[in-house]
Amino acid sequence: MSELSVNPDLANERLNATFDVENLTNLIYGGPEKVKRRRQIHKVASEDPFYKKLKPWSYCSVEEQYENALAKHNHIKESIDKLELNGFDDLYYYKSCVTPHEPGPLDVHYGMCVTPHEPGPLDVHYGMFIPTIEQQGTAEQKEKWLASAYSEEIKGTYAQTEMGHGTFLRGLETTATYDPKTKEFILNSPTLTSIKYWPAALGKTTNHCVVVAQLFTQGTCHGIHTFMLQTRSLVDHSVLPGIEVGVIGNKFGFGTNDNGYLKLTNVRIPRDNMLMRYSKVLEDGTYIKPQNSKVSYGVMVYVRSMIVKQAFSALAEACVISIRYSAVRRQSETVPGGIEPQILDYQTQQYRLFPLLATAYALYFAGNYMSTAYSEGSQKIEKGQLEELPQLHALSAGLKAFTSYAASSGVEVCRICCGGHGYSQASGLPKIYVSVVPACTYEGENTVMMLQVARYLMKCYKDKQQGSQLPGFVSYIAEIPQKRSCMDEHLSFSCLVKAYKHRAARLIEAAAKQMQSLIQSGSPAHEAWNKSSVQLLWAANAHCHLFCVQNFVENIERSSGDSRTNEVLKAVCQLYSIHGILENLGEFIHDGFLSGQQIDYLQKAMFKLFEIIRPNAVALVDAFDIPDQVLQSCLGRYDGQVYQALYDYARMAPMNQTEIHSTYYTHLRPLMNPLTSNYSKL
Repeated sequence: MSELSVNPDLANERLNATFDVENLTNLIYGGPEKVKRRRQIHKVASEDPFYKKLKPWSYCSVEEQYENALAKHNHIKESIDKLELNGFDDLYYYKSCVTPHEPGPLDVHYGMCVTPHEPGPLDVHYGMFIPTIEQQGTAEQKEKWLASAYSEEIKGTYAQTEMGHGTFLRGLETTATYDPKTKEFILNSPTLTSIKYWPAALGKTTNHCVVVAQLFTQGTCHGIHTFMLQTRSLVDHSVLPGIEVGVIGNKFGFGTNDNGYLKLTNVRIPRDNMLMRYSKVLEDGTYIKPQNSKVSYGVMVYVRSMIVKQAFSALAEACVISIRYSAVRRQSETVPGGIEPQILDYQTQQYRLFPLLATAYALYFAGNYMSTAYSEGSQKIEKGQLEELPQLHALSAGLKAFTSYAASSGVEVCRICCGGHGYSQASGLPKIYVSVVPACTYEGENTVMMLQVARYLMKCYKDKQQGSQLPGFVSYIAEIPQKRSCMDEHLSFSCLVKAYKHRAARLIEAAAKQMQSLIQSGSPAHEAWNKSSVQLLWAANAHCHLFCVQNFVENIERSSGDSRTNEVLKAVCQLYSIHGILENLGEFIHDGFLSGQQIDYLQKAMFKLFEIIRPNAVALVDAFDIPDQVLQSCLGRYDGQVYQALYDYARMAPMNQTEIHSTYYTHLRPLMNPLTSNYSKL
């Protein structure tokens, strides 16, 4: 792109940056060769005429969104072979460009992308259906189903959530009762609330699903297990006997996905349709339990760790749009009769946007950590090494909640920072918002996720009291607490991290003592838990916040970037850490850990960091290297030609394709001639 075509304000922003954007982009994406490959794939995808002929998303009905998503899916499968795309990165780069605002995690092992941002109809097939068979099926079951699943003859989903229960898995009501006479399981939805509700792609797309149900055999319930169920004919896609399935209707977003419901009435399936790698039911109905009940956590950890990456993608895109637009938009006067300043020059705009930019970088590093942790953890699970699984499960649950909250609230602030234009679909921000907000509830409602973290933290606190050594990251709970912060005007990373450790450890101890006090006063354990649950949430949130700060700091300290890039990243990391303290000040000063003078240091440092980041703000979002085709935003486009883009977008509106709309004849003209219309009789 010629620099002459770039908005002058945006061009100046890039000239004034104190670091080389390309160096930071290389750091983010793993080096210049990977960046080059990424851009090559984006270029090929953006030039594909197939995608250009599709109707723009914001002007599509829900049915058109769904149909376009299926068309894209088929074209992507063809393109993967045609373009010889190989590996995780190639697939991610390609799909992120051709499904705007849908970039999400994927696993090349499953052949296609998983895209929590407006997922395509078959993404759950690769993201949960196949992984569940891989992780919970026997060798024979994998041989039976996986080849057909990879070829998509079998198209599957994961049917867990019900009308009445979602996150609380033990409360699921769907039943699978074993009949030893026929060697079959009988699946039923015994109540209205037991109807499966929300599973992605269940309504019209898939013909199989993994059903999560309560297992009954020999008169005993053995808890939830997974079963393979065929829902539709492989010949004509008709629904099979005993099954009622359909879509749940329009949603806040996710128009590309036919989320569905499933009602089961005495549906019989063979005994070997229960996934039996760990748990088994013998022909006579004898139940054999798994050696460890937590082995089934693998898929949940995988999906939740991927949501962390989704949160980064959403917030990063929103920051690109709002910061570029804030550099282009000029408004009001600081001097009477003077030039209207860029709204990015207003400190209040910086106060809203720069901490979100810092948060996006923190989420990026958290997402990287979770990807590595899951990969290493899954290998250990395969070997039967389950010692680290509880910590990994708790961290994935906590970060899923913490990061999806941060991204959802952050995208909304970015939208507000774009003024009235942010409300338009033309900004790209509403689409990002409705795509990321559901992450606060799917795959585990966030409050429940945080309470799962809290339960693990309470166990760790009890272990500490008993003198046991705490593993890995949670070892800080057993550290000897400092009564006062070591922080001075230099605000070292070490002192900042210690402040977060102190806050988290204090809140964990406070929650634990609150529970102990209630129990000693005669309250049952479950009542003590409920009456302490808000404090438990505070503790879990502080624990997750500490992780994001400490992980960010560790990545900065071992960064391989050049000195100028590292200086800017250090400022971004400091802002994330300092802003987090100031936004949660009560939790840091409750016991006098921080003094008034230290708070003054923090406030002055935050304003100074705004000045350091200001000339680099556009460069910092440019470094994410997100193409215009992915952003699909009139406000966030690379060239900054915002107003021309808004004008062009408006002219494309379907209602503008005719000079006179049909409603003029049916409703407006009769009002203008009341004597000749039916309206006069009202």
